Amino acid sequence: MIIKAPIDLELTQISGQTSQPPWICKDNVFTDVVCVDGEYSIFSVRQSDDFLDFTYTGNATEKAALENVKKIYDLDFDLPRFYDYLDGHDELREMSKFCNGLRLFQAKDPFECIISSICSANNSIKRWTRSISDMKMKWGRNFNDYYTFPDIETLQKIYLDDEDELSKCGCVNDNNLKCCGVGYRAEYMRKASEIFSLEIDLSEIPKMSYDEAFETVLKVPGVGPKVADCILLYGFGFKEAFPSDVWIKRIVSHLYFGGKDIKVEKVREFGMEEFGDYAGYVQLYMFHYARKSGLMEKLK
Repeated sequence: MIIKAPIDLELTQISGQTSQPPWICKDNVFTDVVCVDGEYSIFSVRQSDDFLDFTYTGNATEKAALENVKKIYDLDFDLPRFYDYLDGHDELREMSKFCNGLRLFQAKDPFECIISSICSANNSIKRWTRSISDMKMKWGRNFNDYYTFPDIETLQKIYLDDEDELSKCGCVNDNNLKCCGVGYRAEYMRKASEIFSLEIDLSEIPKMSYDEAFETVLKVPGVGPKVADCILLYGFGFKEAFPSDVWIKRIVSHLYFGGKDIKVEKVREFGMEEFGDYAGYVQLYMFHYARKSGLMEKLK
């Protein structure tokens, strides 16, 4: 089916949003497995100008499949209106030229987003996406060589490291979290799976206010304010979130505060108050504008 929506599909995929690694790309078609109403389907999307050609296999209804692909790529978000907003602010006016068509790449599996966001902390995009992809291939379900992310119960049972694997099964077969390159984050991932199994119901988070959801995910080991906002923005669609780290601090300081040194927590507060419901999108565009315009090199 054909969906009219301005989007740069490749940029959206490779932008480092911590919902999931990029989908597998062959001949300009991006494909992955998606759970729709409890059953798995293979989704494929190809961009043609301002249109997406979307196909899928499986038992999902056309309506349910369309709702899911629109949610994942945030296709109902009004990009032209957002660009009008950017054009109305001197500090933001140039950003749409460098990031035209960039949309949120939202989670098809919120738990995958949580683990991806934990894995992304103090890590490069290349490394965390490779680690998550390795975890999917090792412990996810295989559907025609497309892999789901391991569910909460499965992740609880995975060995942490070589020592844990050796002590429990008597040998080491690279069947542990650290062999996927996650390092010290392995313990956080294990604890996250335990918390979401025993204490926090993932399905309740979208029903919460932003503040309640933020405080809830902060209870997870390895989740600080920046990772919490990534989880809420990419995993649950809280667009008022403004994930802030040292890079966003430098960009905001340069654009709004004359280069003064300000605390990351103040940057987060400023972003949420200044940009409101556009905060998540502004943060996304700020970061990629800085990367593509050369501003990030100047701010190092």
